[in-house]
This record gives sequence, C-alpha cells and structure tokens, in this order.
Amino acid sequence: MKKILGIFFIYIVFVLQVAAQQERQKLYHPEADAQSEIQAAVEKAKKERKHVFIQIGGNWCVWCLRFNELVTGNDTLKNYIQRNYEVVHVNYSQENKNEAVLASLEYPQRFGFPVFVILNEKGNRIHTQNSAYLEEGKGHSAKKVLEFLENWSPTALDPKSYKQ
Repeated sequence: MKKILGIFFIYIVFVLQVAAQQERQKLYHPEADAQSEIQAAVEKAKKERKHVFIQIGGNWCVWCLRFNELVTGNDTLKNYIQRNYEVVHVNYSQENKNEAVLASLEYPQRFGFPVFVILNEKGNRIHTQNSAYLEEGKGHSAKKVLEFLENWSPTALDPKSYKQ
C-alpha cells in the first residue's frame, strides 16, 4: 500500500510540474492581436499616467521566460512595474512574427530576444532596450533591470522631477 501511495504521490508531483511548465510556456500568444493589445495598454497607461512596457519574444526563448520569471518573482521589480507600466507581451515565432507591429516599433528584433520597447502614455516609442545589457550569469540582473525601468519611468522623464 505504501508503494502505491508513493507512486501516486510521484505521479501527482510530475503532473503538477508539467502543468506549471505548460502554463509558463504560454507567456506569448501567437494568435493574439498584438496591435490591439498595445493600443489597449496605451489607453490604460494614459489614464493611469504610466508608460507601456513591451516585451517581445516567444515561448521558444529561454531568456524570455527567465526574464519574466525574474520580474514576476522579485517583489521589488514586480511592484515597480505595476506602479509604472502597462505590460504587453508580443509574440515573435514561426506561427506569427508580428512583422507589421515590429515595423511600427522600428524593428526592435535587430537586438535579439527578449527585446523591450517603452512607449509613453501617447503611444510614442521612447526607448528600445537590448536585453543583453541586463544579463548576469544565466539570467538577468535584478539591479540592472530595476535601473533600466527607473530610467524610463514616467517620473524619470517628467521635467517637474528636475526642478529645484
């Protein structure tokens, strides 16, 4: 009986790990209308005085998934992003390269994946970030990512922040 319970327990753990892996791999959606999602994020950002953070990549990209794990698993980064940005994940894969969207963002894919684009509350591109500069070891540096996010936040670009 103990042997059967042990096997059942191992099976449940395996099923849960597979389910978590499949959920994590669904960060990017090839079927999504990226342009509509970006427009909705811009509208929301305008109302909430935020910027739009676009993460471009694919479920095939281990660095894309690692970056997402960092920013969703690190409370400092997660909270900072929630306060300052509307986030959109734009798919780039064989199923959908989102070529028109990437052209409108001035071809950020030239930097590899993931690549990040910051839009202001009007929907204008204000920065494209090569994620390689944020890497550390087999992932991304929380310190470098936070510095990047702070440097392109609405507050950082607000002239009132610099008046004495």
